[in-house]
Amino acid sequence: MAKLILTHEVTGLGTPGDVVEVKNGYARNYLVPRGFAVAWSKGGEKQIGSIRAARKAREVANLDDAKALKATLEAKSVKLAAKAGDNGRLFGTVTPTLVAEAVEAASGTKIDRRKVEIPAHIKTLGNYQATVRVHEDVLATIDLEVVAGE
Repeated sequence: MAKLILTHEVTGLGTPGDVVEVKNGYARNYLVPRGFAVAWSKGGEKQIGSIRAARKAREVANLDDAKALKATLEAKSVKLAAKAGDNGRLFGTVTPTLVAEAVEAASGTKIDRRKVEIPAHIKTLGNYQATVRVHEDVLATIDLEVVAGE
């Protein structure tokens, strides 16, 4: 078992600043290479306070505000323009950063790209759904329409 400090939110595992124990392969092959976690050490333990403070600054203050933000996000369909070929296949893929920028353009609501979860790789034009973790207890589902453009 490997002891890690999470630097990003990992669904089903924890939030930034949490100290978790996971199997060695999961840590070595997934969490550490992608920058979701760092190895636990006494020096790293001191960073937990700053990681949690940064997370607190980005977080929605309370549950009522989170529910209002969820309603705002779910009310609108978001159009995302991406470069595509003649057959509707995208040049590249849709990333959480692109989704966050499209949501901000459509609704004026700024969301953190780290809170956006895309269930599968989006590589073709069409309609999809993405999930935004607005608060620990509140998930918003966004209707996402990927259209040719740019």
